[in-house]
Amino acid sequence: MRSQGDTAVRANPSITVRFRFFARYAELLGLETTSIHLTAPATVADAVAALRARFPGGHVLPERPLVALNQQHVLGTRPVHEGDELALLPPLAGG
Repeated sequence: MRSQGDTAVRANPSITVRFRFFARYAELLGLETTSIHLTAPATVADAVAALRARFPGGHVLPERPLVALNQQHVLGTRPVHEGDELALLPPLAGG
């Protein structure tokens, strides 16, 4: 049995989130999907910033793209969790 002093506390756990890219964003990065590791807690904005910093060509992505988290449009302040999927959606034009 453990005593209170033996309880291990895991500080700053790592989480993995998956990104999906469409249209122009997939062309710019040369990827349709990728996963990144983040330190929790993290937000959508943190995940996008990490993506922009870690991948060649990431700097050409907007700082605040339109994002769907698990198929729901969200703001950058939304928290992300282990296994979440973020889809970066480029602006669409047409008629």
